[in-house]
Amino acid sequence: MARKPNYKFERMERDRAKAAKKAARAKAKAEKAELENPPETEVDADTVTDADTGAEPGEE
Repeated sequence: MARKPNYKFERMERDRAKAAKKAARAKAKAEKAELENPPETEVDADTVTDADTGAEPGEE
């Protein structure tokens, strides 16, 4: 005797697997992009010195 189909459950399982696969691919893509293009670090303007004069920014 064949089992009784549970279409709703099967559909939910397929959707869950599809969502997990999509999330894994998005995470891998984000990690790859992070390695190829590292984010630029933000520099605090108050602590940076002018390379030519050695003066703090805003000083002359």
